[in-house]
Amino acid sequence: MTTANEQLEWHRVADVDELPEGRVKTVVAVTHSMALTHIDGEYAAMENRCPHQGGPLGEGSIEVGKDGQCWLRCPWHGWDFDPKTGRPPGGHEDSGQKLFPVDVREDGIYVGIDADAAHQATVTDVMAETMTNWGVTTMFGMVGHSNLGLADALRLQEKAGRLNYYGIRHEGAAAFACSGYAKLTGKPAACLTIAGPGATNLMTGLWDAKVDRAPVLALTGQVDAQVLGPGAFQEIDLAAAFAPVARFSQTVLHTSKHAELMTLACKSAVVERDVSHLIFPDDVQTLPAAENAKASGPDGRVAAQHIAPPAEALDEAISLLKKAQRPIIIAGYGARDSMDEVIDLAERLHAPVLTTFKAKGQIPDNHPLAAGVLGRSGTPVASWFMNECDTILALGSSFSNHTGITPKRPIIQVDFDRMTLGKFHGVTVPVWAEIGVTARLIAAEFTEPSAATDQRAELAERWSIWREEKRSRLVDDQGNGLNSAIVFAALSDAVPGDAVIAVDVGNNTYSFGRYFECRNQRILMSGYLGSIGFSFSAAMGAWAATQDQEEYRGRKVVSVSGDGGFGQYMGDFNTAVKYNMNITHVLLNNSQLGKISKEQRAGEWPVWQTSLHNPSFAAYANLCGGKGFRVTKAEKLAEALEQALVRDGPSLVEIITDADLI
Repeated sequence: MTTANEQLEWHRVADVDELPEGRVKTVVAVTHSMALTHIDGEYAAMENRCPHQGGPLGEGSIEVGKDGQCWLRCPWHGWDFDPKTGRPPGGHEDSGQKLFPVDVREDGIYVGIDADAAHQATVTDVMAETMTNWGVTTMFGMVGHSNLGLADALRLQEKAGRLNYYGIRHEGAAAFACSGYAKLTGKPAACLTIAGPGATNLMTGLWDAKVDRAPVLALTGQVDAQVLGPGAFQEIDLAAAFAPVARFSQTVLHTSKHAELMTLACKSAVVERDVSHLIFPDDVQTLPAAENAKASGPDGRVAAQHIAPPAEALDEAISLLKKAQRPIIIAGYGARDSMDEVIDLAERLHAPVLTTFKAKGQIPDNHPLAAGVLGRSGTPVASWFMNECDTILALGSSFSNHTGITPKRPIIQVDFDRMTLGKFHGVTVPVWAEIGVTARLIAAEFTEPSAATDQRAELAERWSIWREEKRSRLVDDQGNGLNSAIVFAALSDAVPGDAVIAVDVGNNTYSFGRYFECRNQRILMSGYLGSIGFSFSAAMGAWAATQDQEEYRGRKVVSVSGDGGFGQYMGDFNTAVKYNMNITHVLLNNSQLGKISKEQRAGEWPVWQTSLHNPSFAAYANLCGGKGFRVTKAEKLAEALEQALVRDGPSLVEIITDADLI
C-alpha cells in the first residue's frame, strides 16, 4: 500500500472487501485500465495491457512458483509479472509493467493517476473533425477492438457537441439507419464498425443507400497494416469487399493526407449521392498528427447543384406541352426537394400529378391535382389518368417496372443524372437538368391559362369512386384478423400530418401504398433494393434527424412493417429504448411471409416454408422497456394507435391481420 500523494488524482476503483486474497481483477480509473491484485494483504495496481500482444492481465490468474514467489500470469500466452513490482522473471523483457499508487481507505480502494496531460492530436482526431466540418453530425455504430483509436476521436467530437453517436445492436441496423437519415435529409450520416464481420454486416444497408442515391459514410476498422495479407484474426480484404458498393473506398495509411482523404470521402458521398468508405488499420488510428495538421472542410469544395436545361431541350419540352390537351406529371423521388415548383407547374398546366411509390406523399392526396401512386403499389386513380393522358412530363423518376410508366405516349423526362434519361427505352424529349430549375423555366411560359383540359373535376370523381371502394372493404372479415383497409384507414386518421413514416416491404407495404392517404408526411422506403427489415432501422435514422436537423425537429416518426420485417432487426428496439427514441412502430402480424405465400400461389406452387413462429411482439416491446399494444379487434385499433402515438418514447402496436385481406 502506498500513502496518499497530493500531486495525484485519486479515483475509487473497488470496495475494501471486494477483492479476495490471492485474486486479480480489472479496474478502470478515468481512461486507465489496471489489473488490481490482492497479495499478502497488500493491494497493487498494474497496467492492464500485457506488452506481448496486449492481453488483459486483469483477467489472468495468480500462481505461486516453487520458490514461493507469486506471479500474475497473462491469460493469453502465459507471460508472468511480479504483482508487487511489475517485473517479469528472467527470460522476458526487463522493462516491466507500470504500477499505479494505491491507497486503501475506509470507504474503498483508491488508485492515483497523474492529471491527464494535454491530449496529443492523432490522425483520426483530424479526420473526425474534418468529418463533422462537412456536416456529418450523426453516427450509428458499434465500438470494438479494431476501431478503438478511431472511436476515441469520435468520442471527443461528441464531447465537443459536434456529433451525435448511437450505439446499435447489429451493424446492419446501423447502415439502414444511415440510409433512412440520408433519404430524409439529403445529408450523409456515418456508420462505424470493426474489421471483418462488423464491416460485412453493413453491406445490405449500404446497398440500399447506393441504389436509392442516398449519401452514406462507412468507417471500418482493420487489422494492423503490418499484418495485412497473411490472414490475421478478422482480416478480410475490405477494399475488395466494398468495391462494388462504395463509390469511394480508400485505406487510411501512415503516409496518407488524412484530412484530405476524409474530405474526398465526404465530398464523394454528397456530390455523387452515394456510399463512401474509409478503412482504418488499427495501428494507424493512434498515430500522432503532424504538428501543423489541420482539419479540412467543404469551403470551396462543392459547387451549386442548380443545373439549367439546354435551351434546345427546354424549347422542345415547352412546344410539346403547349400542344397537349391532357398532360400529366409523374413526380419521382428525385423531385422530392422541388415539389413547390412542380405543383405550381401542374396548376398552370391543369395537369394531374401522379407519383411513383418512392415519391408517395410528395404531394398531399387531398390536393385538387393529386392522383396518388402509380403502379403495383398504387391506386386506380393514378392508373386512370395514365391511360387517359396524351403527354407525360416525368420529373425525377427512374422508370422502374414497378411503376409502369407507359412508353406509348410522348414523354418529356427531366433528371439530374444523365444515365437515368432514357434508361430503359427512348423518350421523346430527354432533359438533363435539375428538377426545380426546369419546372420554373417551363412555368414561366404558361403565364396565361393553359388550353389543356382542366382535369380537376375528373380527379375528384375518380377519388370519390376509389374512396367508396375502400370504405366497402372496411367490413371484410374472415375471422383471421383485421383487414388492411381498416388498418390503414385508422392509420391515415391517427398519424400526424407532418410525420415521417418509414415502411418496409411485403403485403403491408403494398397495402400502405394503396390505402394510406398522405397529407404532408414524408415517406421512406427501401426502393430499388426492396430490402426486408428496412423500416424500423430507417426510423431510428429519421428520429436522429429530428435531433440535429431543424427542419425535422419535433416531427413524429412512425414505422410500418410485417412480422417478418420487424424480426430481422428487432434487437435494435433496445437501441430505441436506450436513447428514448420517439418512434411508434406499427406491426402487421399475420404469422407468415404473406407476399411470398401470395407469389407461390400465383405461380402455381404450393405454399411452402413461409409460416413464421412469433413471440408476442407487444410483450417483447414491454420487456425491452418500451410500450407495447396488441390489437385483435377492429374497435380497439384507434385507441391503441392514439395511445402509442402520444407516448414520448418507443412504442409498438402489434395488429393481428388476415394475410388474405390486403
